[in-house]
Amino acid sequence: MARAIWSGAISFGLVSIPVKLYTAVSPKSVRFNQLDGRDNQRVKQKRVNALTGEEVPYDEIVKGYEIMKDTFVVISDGELDALSPKKSRSIDIVEFVEEDEIDPVYYQSSYYLVPDELARKSYALLTEAMEQDGRVALARVVMRTKEYLAAIRPSEGRLMLNTMMYGDEVVDASEIPGFEELDDIEVTEAERAMANALIESLAGGFNPDKYEDSFRNEVLDLIDRKSKGEVTTAQDSSPTTTETVVDLMAALEASVAAAKKARERHPTGGASSAAEKKPAKKAAKKAPAKKAAKKRAKSA
Repeated sequence: MARAIWSGAISFGLVSIPVKLYTAVSPKSVRFNQLDGRDNQRVKQKRVNALTGEEVPYDEIVKGYEIMKDTFVVISDGELDALSPKKSRSIDIVEFVEEDEIDPVYYQSSYYLVPDELARKSYALLTEAMEQDGRVALARVVMRTKEYLAAIRPSEGRLMLNTMMYGDEVVDASEIPGFEELDDIEVTEAERAMANALIESLAGGFNPDKYEDSFRNEVLDLIDRKSKGEVTTAQDSSPTTTETVVDLMAALEASVAAAKKARERHPTGGASSAAEKKPAKKAAKKAPAKKAAKKRAKSA
């Protein structure tokens, strides 16, 4: 059974709604232990002094920040504790914003906000009001000695909390090489129409159950077969490279034709019944404010 990782209250104005925080996702991966290939025994890692090679006792290890090569500023746990944000059991809402103002790149981790028994009515009222208003709440919350910026948003009658990246943690697209050349690319109306036709031919509703981690499944299957004594041979999975120059229009036309054939074979393979029942989503997300400002400056 899921366990709450934090408990406190949503606070805005004079309103306080006691809630518990539950992790909304459970990432899955196949984890391996490091073994000695000679006898398949576990390999232990030791912390050693880089200069002497001697093992360092755990209680002698301190934190250091490298300010130049091999020069460190040592910071004690007490000094860090003095700077840590004060522990709080409050999710403080600071403002409400339009959901499409937040670029998804800012979202970090997802959590469910569950009300305490005596707070269900106020929780339901806040959820309904936010659903009707269409805005999400920006809040500050302290978890595990760190203060997070968070977004609270309604989802099917429940409240979700997403911790967020701070503005200086998101890499601006202008810093990425290769994007600047896109401003000079010209496409024809025929190419644009064909690209739109390809998008339309592949359109469907979002159903996460249609997708799975095939690599993880194959690794688990391999582990199962080997545990039963099956002998396997490794196959070369190196990617092949070609220097073929693709004709854009020909590729688009072939893609549209292939997508149509796939739809004819599986006419219900697009949107799931659950997805079809859901109302249409809002318009596409807006660009972050600083990026939008750059576009306006450029057009001016």
